[in-house]
Amino acid sequence: MTEHVVIVGGGTGGTVLANDLADRLEPELDAGDVEVTLINDDPDHVYKPVWLYVPFGQREPDDGRRALDELVDDAIDLRIDRVSGIDTESQRLRFGGSGQSMEYDRLVLATGSTLEPDQIPGLAAGGHDYYSESGATALRDELLSFTEGEIVLSVIGTPHMCPAAPLEFVFMADDWFRERGLREDVEVTYTYPIQRVHGNPHIAEWARPIMDERDINVETFFNAESVDPDAETITSMEGTELDYDLLVSIPPHGGVDLIEDAGLGDDGWVDVDKHTLEAEAAESVYALGDTANTGVPNAGSVAHYQAGVVGRRLASEIRGRPATATYDGKTLCFIETGMDAASFVEFDYETPPSPAPPSEKLHWSKLAYNESYWLTARGLL
Repeated sequence: MTEHVVIVGGGTGGTVLANDLADRLEPELDAGDVEVTLINDDPDHVYKPVWLYVPFGQREPDDGRRALDELVDDAIDLRIDRVSGIDTESQRLRFGGSGQSMEYDRLVLATGSTLEPDQIPGLAAGGHDYYSESGATALRDELLSFTEGEIVLSVIGTPHMCPAAPLEFVFMADDWFRERGLREDVEVTYTYPIQRVHGNPHIAEWARPIMDERDINVETFFNAESVDPDAETITSMEGTELDYDLLVSIPPHGGVDLIEDAGLGDDGWVDVDKHTLEAEAAESVYALGDTANTGVPNAGSVAHYQAGVVGRRLASEIRGRPATATYDGKTLCFIETGMDAASFVEFDYETPPSPAPPSEKLHWSKLAYNESYWLTARGLL
């Protein structure tokens, strides 16, 4: 009987895993012993880190899009559809609207994060973001006409995609306005919900002196409660009120409802063993990337490394062997520190990050990886 592996989500984790399995299980796929289906609700694969550069006119949104059918191996059954329900007891998926369903033998959830700005009253109307394509393009238009006033970058949602991106934005904005001779007329303020500038204390300790040196105002322990678009103010739960002329936020993030509805975890995140990535509440279910509640950053590199682990474990299980591959928390990230310099960090569950000194070489390394990312998605890098 053919064993059916189903992957839900065609972001970095899901796409890399699909191509990994196409290579790793090639004999079984050719013989018809295994079928792998990748389900995504959009025909395009989106590389979201491109959006950081759109507001500064350095990239176009289309630079971060490719058709999934061009990236996924022909051995994979690609289905463009929306999964509306998961029944882990009968091992069956339901699809929204059509009434159709699909059985699985092994399921991998890579459903990612969604933005939920409506959690904060006034945020959708009063704030901008660069965590969505539409947000990044709208922010680009605002920045191009912004010549004086107060820019507030408020980190509201934690955890959120790409934990370094808020730091990157204020560092790049500072440099961008300096290059245009406008920095003296533009104030930049950064807020973070705990009493440091980043969730990881080692990265916070590295970043804070750079912010102070470059006159970036900092408000820590600022948990945004509401935004008044008319008065152009943002107020925290702690009672602090900040005026702004341009508000840029990292909105609250959530997962997808079907995860919680299936009893796999709260807020759309699957509770997993952080080493094996197996779901705690169901058999034959894995999760990876943002979807997996492991405590590591919601970063593309995490999804990439986890996809390799899940691929090896699935191949072992399908072949009747013990699954021994484990994820060690490996994460790596470039951090832009301006328009032409960047740092780099690499860490895991046991080893804390130690950011490298910013350099132009690391900046170009990040840009080079952004261009070569499509080789990663195809499973070639």
